[in-house]
Amino acid sequence: MPTQFHISNVDGHRELRLLSEDGTNRLTFDLVRNLTDALQSLRAHARPLIIHGSETFFSAGADLFEIQAFDASGAFVFAKAGQKLMSAVAHFPAPVYAAIRGYCMGGGLDLALACHRRIASPNAVFGHRGAALGLVTGWGGTQRLPRLVGKPSALAMFVAAEKLHAQRAQSIGLVDAIAEDPIAEASRRIEQLSAQLP
Repeated sequence: MPTQFHISNVDGHRELRLLSEDGTNRLTFDLVRNLTDALQSLRAHARPLIIHGSETFFSAGADLFEIQAFDASGAFVFAKAGQKLMSAVAHFPAPVYAAIRGYCMGGGLDLALACHRRIASPNAVFGHRGAALGLVTGWGGTQRLPRLVGKPSALAMFVAAEKLHAQRAQSIGLVDAIAEDPIAEASRRIEQLSAQLP
């Protein structure tokens, strides 16, 4: 099986890079489970974590071809696995930053929403295209997004399948900041936070 992600130790924090052969970093069933296991193993010696993808895709979300092959019970199991991953991110005992470049769509947006902070590059694009495909996320995004940006903006993204570019995403509170290098900006903020601790 091709490598799906890589975790590296950096001064004061860790970086988790999503990897896929096609560069879209789709959240397959195997990847969702493996990410959850990795996060659980990191809890014992938790350090701040930056999650990022490629230059053009943070993550395109769930693999639609895989989803189409699920029967009802398989879809339920996949939804529960996604919820477990998002919970592991949201309740990670150290700060988790999403450093978002390029497209952050569907389940990829759910993953970014589960992170504690989101830093976007100017070329970042956010969306939840499920409604256009007859799908509704089962990974917690329907709860997290309205709490973050308000119900009207969340409905526009979920029901109208509206895509947002970085500036608009920042204006409604979806992202905390825009930076040419969001990974470097997340690292800077982690260092700043560490310096403030006693």
